[in-house]
Amino acid sequence: MRFLTSLVLLCLVNLCLACSSASQKPRVLISTDIGGTDPDDFQSMIHALMYADQFQLEGLISSPFGNGTKADIEMIIDLYAKDLGQLKEHAPDLPEPEALRAICKQGSKLEAPFKGYSTASEGSDWIIECAKRDADQPLWVLVWGGIEDVAQALHDAPEITKKIRVYWIGGPNKKWSSNAYAYIADNHPNLYMIEANATYRGWFMEDENAPENMSGAAYYNNFIKGHGAMADNFINHYKGHIKMGDTPSLAYLMNGNANDPTTDSWGGKFEKIDRSARNIFEGNSSIKDTVSAYAILEWRFKGPEIDVPQDSSCFTMEIQKQQWLGYYLGKGIYTVRYSPKRPETGSYVTHSTIKELDGLKGQYMSTNPWPGKPNKDDFVLGNQWYGDMPNAELFLEDQQGARTISKFRKDYLIDWAKRWSWVE
Repeated sequence: MRFLTSLVLLCLVNLCLACSSASQKPRVLISTDIGGTDPDDFQSMIHALMYADQFQLEGLISSPFGNGTKADIEMIIDLYAKDLGQLKEHAPDLPEPEALRAICKQGSKLEAPFKGYSTASEGSDWIIECAKRDADQPLWVLVWGGIEDVAQALHDAPEITKKIRVYWIGGPNKKWSSNAYAYIADNHPNLYMIEANATYRGWFMEDENAPENMSGAAYYNNFIKGHGAMADNFINHYKGHIKMGDTPSLAYLMNGNANDPTTDSWGGKFEKIDRSARNIFEGNSSIKDTVSAYAILEWRFKGPEIDVPQDSSCFTMEIQKQQWLGYYLGKGIYTVRYSPKRPETGSYVTHSTIKELDGLKGQYMSTNPWPGKPNKDDFVLGNQWYGDMPNAELFLEDQQGARTISKFRKDYLIDWAKRWSWVE
């Protein structure tokens, strides 16, 4: 009887340990611009599904700039379903395709207006629903593109600020989402945010220690080609050349101490920051105006008072051959935001049917490191906001903090190659 009791107790302990282990898998929601302006999200989504046994995936949200929709996510899930039988022989906790399709949601397809939010989407509502669940750990929201759905969710349910942790692949995405970002930094400074404006580039930028057989050009032929349906699709994106610029957000949770961004991880190492760079120009700027790369730049111009709703778009600013919407704030004040995605010398010209706003020209110069020298316009942040490491030795070319990822290149690519080998 004593033996039987001990056996039962042992089984209960093992069961509790198993449940505890499962509950410790990070809760993850991915917001992706897959199918939008950059095809690397297809590569990152394939990687994410191949490692889905290591997480509690709660959402896959399509938040593209361009023509992408949640159908692009579902297409990768269909490919995953074809490879799943062989993958499950080695990773039995991989989720079923039906479970993944059930958490696919359509997010916003438009950048936010000047105020930083607009109307709720299926995606922003899903962020709120997942964040409010009764759970013993936070929800990690991994943002691979625009941050509009996060801004909308925080606006509609500000109480979720304490329940989510955001890892955002910023940089180029920040220039498209400058209004949504400004709203978050200004109104939710206590958000737990890892803002990777340049660090993520260490995933695909090769340093002097990169193994030759695992270069971005060689990896596909050496480790991916011929290994299933997802492998067959991988070649369609950048011709198989590895970019996967969003994958560091997931890799951050795979290897390292996710509770401390200031320590090493596959997704980078970051420093705590108490401000986010912003420069407000009253009128035109000039080449003498030096700003931080990745800063929020905001120009304000005076013009006629017009009878349109506030926050109406009524002019554009052309920067680097791209157009950015300008907005009317009322009382004859017009404004536009932009964020330089790298150190650069930039110039702009405005276009409008309002003559006072047409043909305005100026320049700026952005420099490393971010967030640069403090100024009166900066957003003041709480104590849970993290940014790229500014140390000169951690730059890879002009990309701040990128070496905190590139030094692990061999480790994470060997680990991924192992999973590809499971599929014949």
